[in-house]
Amino acid sequence: MSLQSSVGLSYGEDSYAVGVTACQSAVTQLNGDAPNLILAFASTHYDQAKVLAGIRSVAPGALLVGSSTAGEITTTGPAKRHSVAVMAIASPDIQFYAGVGENIATDARKAGKHVAEAVKRQTKEPLKAFMMFPDVLVGNGADIVRGVLDSLGEHSLVVGGASGDDFEFKKTYQYLNDKAYSGAVVGLGFTGNLKIGIGVKHGWIPIGLPLKVTKSKGSVLHELDGKPAISIYEDYFGVETAAQLKTETLAKLAITYPLGIRTKGSEEMLIRDPITVDEKGSITCAAEIPEGSEVQLMIGSREEAVKVAKEAGEKAIAELGGKPKAVVIFNCIARSKLFGDRAGEEITAIQEAVGASVPLIGFYTYGEQAPLGGEVLNINKCNPAFHNETVVIAVLGE
Repeated sequence: MSLQSSVGLSYGEDSYAVGVTACQSAVTQLNGDAPNLILAFASTHYDQAKVLAGIRSVAPGALLVGSSTAGEITTTGPAKRHSVAVMAIASPDIQFYAGVGENIATDARKAGKHVAEAVKRQTKEPLKAFMMFPDVLVGNGADIVRGVLDSLGEHSLVVGGASGDDFEFKKTYQYLNDKAYSGAVVGLGFTGNLKIGIGVKHGWIPIGLPLKVTKSKGSVLHELDGKPAISIYEDYFGVETAAQLKTETLAKLAITYPLGIRTKGSEEMLIRDPITVDEKGSITCAAEIPEGSEVQLMIGSREEAVKVAKEAGEKAIAELGGKPKAVVIFNCIARSKLFGDRAGEEITAIQEAVGASVPLIGFYTYGEQAPLGGEVLNINKCNPAFHNETVVIAVLGE
């Protein structure tokens, strides 16, 4: 028996029942084979513990990992309303191991290292890949990635997506078996007969002149060219509009105008999501923007986003070098907001590259983790990073 995967999606108001139905739908399609891995992505509209209990009641013997989301994605496209999405995977030749790193708010890098160590301890074989689901509302996403690499090695294949909460930016959840954590990172390690291809693209375009980061600390951007960081938005939108960003969630108003920084090893600029701005004009981002780097305002277009999504899918397939058996997408919530009711166009473009019938699951994230440029074939050039406003496509095969 080779790698098999299937996807289930369920809507409703009863959290337990929705979990049961989504998992039953996925498991039934495995034609009698018992899954050894369940990926679960769910809206925070539901009671998270009850969703997991419902899923586990159907597949108690499978390892379960996953995340709350800002929107669920399956083979049929983006979910139209609150839902629970489940992918069931069965394979006798691939082994799965999971762990958790807690207290991101206290020490994000330590949490990242802890989750990787927890996974590594369970196997004597080198990991083929590591998938992660971090909470970046409480800590620096880039530091979590660094912690994982501290344990696994700087050129390890790391991919994943940051948990969401239906675009509320209040509290997210990470799943491991029966428990929904918060403020944590859950990791999934793969060993055995696995091949994986990664595609990474965003398509955002720089506008205006680059500004130098003259003061920053961690994920807080204080000054650009010696002026408060918010000046980059004041200069483009006007002082009145920028003032609104101090009273409303910057993440919602500026989501289609993120910040970009140039990074070695990537043909595209690395995107950073602004989340909040304080009374002094300092901007907190989903990950850090180092002092001395140059920042530009970015703008997105639907046409370019569709184009690069297909290109990312094509790159993932090329790196896989064979037929995909499962597809996992980590897609920034900004892209969903950019597309609006036309979000399905991006998923369709991806499916044109990876195959419309291949089981697909994913979610809209608050940040993505993947190697720069999606490089995995030359492991010495595989440099995982924390991304924003980017689509990351992982295709799994044997």
